[in-house]
Amino acid sequence: MTRTRIAIVGLGMAVTPHAKGLVDLADRVEVLHAFAPSPDRRAEFAARFPFPVCDSLDTILADDRVEAVAVFSPANTHAEIGLACARAGKHVLMEKPLEISTARAEALVEGCRAAGVRMGVVLQHRFRPAGMRAAEILRSGALGRIAGCSTTIRLWRPQSYYDEPGRGSFARDGGGVLISQGIHTLDLMLSLAGPVERVSGFAVTTPVHRMETEDMVCAAARFANGAIGTIDATTAAFPGFHEEIMITGEKGTLALRGGELLVQLQDGGVERIEVDTGAGGTGADPMAFPHDFHRAVMADFIEAVRTGRDPAVTGEEALRVHRLIDALIETGRTGAAVEVRQ
Repeated sequence: MTRTRIAIVGLGMAVTPHAKGLVDLADRVEVLHAFAPSPDRRAEFAARFPFPVCDSLDTILADDRVEAVAVFSPANTHAEIGLACARAGKHVLMEKPLEISTARAEALVEGCRAAGVRMGVVLQHRFRPAGMRAAEILRSGALGRIAGCSTTIRLWRPQSYYDEPGRGSFARDGGGVLISQGIHTLDLMLSLAGPVERVSGFAVTTPVHRMETEDMVCAAARFANGAIGTIDATTAAFPGFHEEIMITGEKGTLALRGGELLVQLQDGGVERIEVDTGAGGTGADPMAFPHDFHRAVMADFIEAVRTGRDPAVTGEEALRVHRLIDALIETGRTGAAVEVRQ
């Protein structure tokens, strides 16, 4: 198999699981360049991974051998970098979130489509075996019509996490617990239960943290299929707990908890999947998770580039969770029920 040639932009905290995945996928992908503006970060990355580093984004854009670029830089740089790559004819794999605002995210997605390049988004919870099996069960109709779907994301981040300049700010991150942490589980929820039409609830910054944006959100939700449920997300729940999605159907209940799946049907059928995801990044160390699912995202993206199909999670798919997050923040700000833009 001819190896797909890619470059990496952004060598901070987020790059590690991706780089580990790229080492595993060396038979199908070749990393030609790895770039960060900081010389120290380039040196640290080069000491850990067998990929050549470069000191300019222009080097990547000008290299005709580079077919795709994986972008792991801060969220407020995504549109500028992603659009530059698209204009250079390079496919784009973008770390979540797409950007710090939905308007900027939409411009990025539209720009990639207009340039004729593929865009994938790193929302790796969809690639967990438990989540993939849950999707199969729901598609099969085994659960019947969905009546309810409730999602709980109770994580822990110490104040030291938010003391990093820009962390938890609108200017750099675009928001707090929803867009920085909860986005993964909310995306999985939408992929399983379908779009949310309307939300009503609260979004606050608790006394636990000193930060600009929200660290706790509680809301009621109505889904397009008529189901109702709740969304409960925080980074103030010490010491951190696995996220949960529970879907209630006509014929039984499906529950996801971290890497576990439990399906219990009224006819007596039971199915269980248990995959150890370790701490899952739920506690003080946000990187305490295996890199298997990031590797699966990368493998899917490389296959999409090679065959010309869309990745499993496209830019358009990712916009759905961005719009839900916008509505949750708006209902928290105004206290009124908010329709989710589709």
